[in-house]
Amino acid sequence: MIHKLDISCIVSSAYVHIPFCRRRCFYCDFPVSVVGDRLRGETSGTISQYVEVLCQEIASTPNFGKPLNTIFFGGGTPSLLSIEQLERILTALEKRFGIAPQVEISMEVDPGTFDLAHITGYRSLGVNRVSLGVQAFQEELLKLAGRSHSVTDIFAAIELIHQVEIPEFSLDLISGLPHHSLDQWQDSLTQAIAAAPTHISIYDLTIEPGTAFGRYYQPGDNPLPSDETTVKMYQMSQQVLTGAGYEHYEISNYAQIGHQCQHNRVYWENRPYYGFGMGAASYLEGKRFTRPRKTQAYSEWVKAGCVIDCEVTPPADILLETLMLGLRLAEGINLSLLERDFGQMMTKIHHCLQPYSEKGWVEVVEGRLRLTDPEGFLFSNVVLADLFNQLG
Repeated sequence: MIHKLDISCIVSSAYVHIPFCRRRCFYCDFPVSVVGDRLRGETSGTISQYVEVLCQEIASTPNFGKPLNTIFFGGGTPSLLSIEQLERILTALEKRFGIAPQVEISMEVDPGTFDLAHITGYRSLGVNRVSLGVQAFQEELLKLAGRSHSVTDIFAAIELIHQVEIPEFSLDLISGLPHHSLDQWQDSLTQAIAAAPTHISIYDLTIEPGTAFGRYYQPGDNPLPSDETTVKMYQMSQQVLTGAGYEHYEISNYAQIGHQCQHNRVYWENRPYYGFGMGAASYLEGKRFTRPRKTQAYSEWVKAGCVIDCEVTPPADILLETLMLGLRLAEGINLSLLERDFGQMMTKIHHCLQPYSEKGWVEVVEGRLRLTDPEGFLFSNVVLADLFNQLG
């Protein structure tokens, strides 16, 4: 029998979407609104109006009883928020849910969007983890990707982060950009390690419909790197970063010991979380819900009472989500918990995974089902697609 999971009492994480950017990057399909550059005085009252609506949503959301252990400000470009705007959002969260003393407060920041006064202000409000969107250390690749910052901006941002002594510093890179060479990728990895972040995220470029790249390129076509080259980039990342002391703890993420992103583990472990803001997703009382992706529609949804109109996720879908998310982690999934919650499905799971176990892509170690590194991670989409087809 598949048990109904009681998840309503353990909600202690919140994602807050800040949808504003100086410009839209060519690969981006996130819900964003272009507002210009705060540091150059180009932003308008648009952000203030959004923060007002966002705080209304927070105040209207049921409290499931536990203070927040993790808060993640994503975007967009959250570092376009003023100190006062960030303080208002954090105050609204504190008033509605409470914030635990040892909370992890993460904030995505872009080079060139903050100065010393702003990053110091964020730190004083409790931001103790920043994720710097570097993407590449080559000027030509930044321009090809439509990024609004320069390499000079990157080094200035790194200096400010170290100067303020933010405890957790993550750095993002993208592999497989147009005209991306292995030598450039090696250089980016070397530069990233030299920046001394506690955490590094490596994302392989995905061509999304509706983006500028989606109009310019077809997957697999020049000037995009070949599949063989992107595989070599992934393998290079694993070898270089683990050799530098970073733990490859998730398909796309590396961390120094003790510095994993606690908020993102909530997603990978399929635990519930609040979501706030335009286009944000939440997982509450067994329901996955995504808010409207347009500013006006989101505002109207909030004014109408923030009604979450969707069905509870069926048990079979919970199983698929648990597998597809949990297998992203290097440690994999606890088999005894899978047996407890989804016992009648385990024979089918083992049958589906047997061929991949024989290939060396899947293994069971100390009672945990996991993908091997790097082979299993490289072919994770094949394994997960088969699970989806067999169990869906």
